[in-house]
Amino acid sequence: MTGADAMVKCLELERVEYVFGYPGVAICPFYDSILKTEIRTVLVRTEQNAAHAANGYARISGRAGVAAVTSGPGATNVITGIATAFADSIPIVVITGQVDSQLLGSDVFQEADISGACESFVKYSYIVRNAEEIPRIMREAFYLANSGRKGPVLIDVPVDVQKAELKSFSYPREHRMRTYRPTVEGNMVQIKKVFHRLREAKRPILCVGGGIFLAGAAQKLRAFAKKQGLPVVSTMMGIGAMESSDPLYFGMVGNNGKSCGNRAMNEADMIIMAGARAADRSISQPGLITENKTFVHIDVDPAEIGKNAGPEIPLVGDLSSVFDKFLEQEGGEGYGDWLSLLSDYRREEEEREEERLQKRLRLSDLPSPELLLRELSLKMQEDGIYIADVGQNQLWSCGSYKMRGGRFLTSGGMGTMGYSIPASIGAKLAAPKRQVVSVIGDGGFQMCMMELATLRQYGIAVKILVLKNQTLGLVRQYQHFVLGDRYSMTELGSDPELSKLSEAYHLRYLSIRKNEEISGKLSDFLRGEDSALLECVIDPDEVAR
Repeated sequence: MTGADAMVKCLELERVEYVFGYPGVAICPFYDSILKTEIRTVLVRTEQNAAHAANGYARISGRAGVAAVTSGPGATNVITGIATAFADSIPIVVITGQVDSQLLGSDVFQEADISGACESFVKYSYIVRNAEEIPRIMREAFYLANSGRKGPVLIDVPVDVQKAELKSFSYPREHRMRTYRPTVEGNMVQIKKVFHRLREAKRPILCVGGGIFLAGAAQKLRAFAKKQGLPVVSTMMGIGAMESSDPLYFGMVGNNGKSCGNRAMNEADMIIMAGARAADRSISQPGLITENKTFVHIDVDPAEIGKNAGPEIPLVGDLSSVFDKFLEQEGGEGYGDWLSLLSDYRREEEEREEERLQKRLRLSDLPSPELLLRELSLKMQEDGIYIADVGQNQLWSCGSYKMRGGRFLTSGGMGTMGYSIPASIGAKLAAPKRQVVSVIGDGGFQMCMMELATLRQYGIAVKILVLKNQTLGLVRQYQHFVLGDRYSMTELGSDPELSKLSEAYHLRYLSIRKNEEISGKLSDFLRGEDSALLECVIDPDEVAR
């Protein structure tokens, strides 16, 4: 058995279904060994997208996604995908080929210190020096990626190590990492403190982030909120933890969040933040959430607690375990007045939004993104997977898409344009029977449109909605409001003709150019089990709120 054979055997034992990647000489022994197995390989068209596809797969399957690329530019190209996964705590294992171990440090062809380059973007990185170490390293890598605060792990394997013969192969049943022991069980003393404060509170709020999905605890969250009659808000990464229509849910918080959600956070006398960072995008002034409030911060990563705001009650633990214990406790006597007040805020906001939308529809017949995405949410399958890219489309998606079940994916922490389509590939392969829709701007689309070839090659059915305004809309919006309409480097005057591009890749093509076309074209777009591209032309002056 060679080192490459051992690597692949380890993947089989970890029940890996797909490897997303791009080959080169330094990773060829590994890909040659995969041919002997039932593991399926997916050839993306650029290495960054291998990590994004692994990311989408991991978020839907609950298992670590795998990407494998070659050395040098192959490895450096994958860094953005690794950083994207790190920022959102997504478990992926990235395998990079490397030049012959005896030549490391001699600046040979396609040598790059990928381990050093990724140091700040991975949970851990390995350079395999001895083929006999492969089973241990692979076992540790998968455990690290999908435990504690999840995230990417890098394994750099020189090509001679891949070719080397192992004396024996033994896959460890258990890891032996004495210095890595993530806290899973929440401390009961701290939990009792939470409920002591909860019984005293008059205006508590529960703010959930992406950690709720990583822990597989969304159902437990809903049960806890219902049992306690506790209002819930979410960060961007927590969208979908509660259905939009749930009377206990008051929207996304943060700079681009719902006003009722932000008012709830401001006026609360107790904030329980679960699986979310107290960071700038969700909490513009983290210090203020501790003023005149009981602040509880729950996270599996102790380093995250107190980073930006010091909680009165820190609680380290896996959210699934923590909510199990929460459900065993008795809370307060109800928060009816508080819920009634928040419901009034929500109704007022909905009325303002509807009034603004109707005014917009009277002023222009060009498609309204808010109307488009609201209608899309009502027409998609309830368990559908909605993947928003980055830019104005992301903000419109957060504000207008109504969660009725299913999942909402996006690049929240890093804000990586071009994420949506490759992540959709991974998500669809993880859940082939579920509807997957990628929503993306024309700027982001041109960063990843090469993956249309991947969709076609492997017969992956993803619906792609492109919001086309021929500009980098969110940057232009910033230049409008902050720089006094001094526009620079935002015009996309040479966008490809998407009808011809769709034809070239044998994709069904549709377009929307008027509001009255939205309903019918969306129904057409979503029908069937094929891939389709829907182009929606919008006003470049349209503002995302």
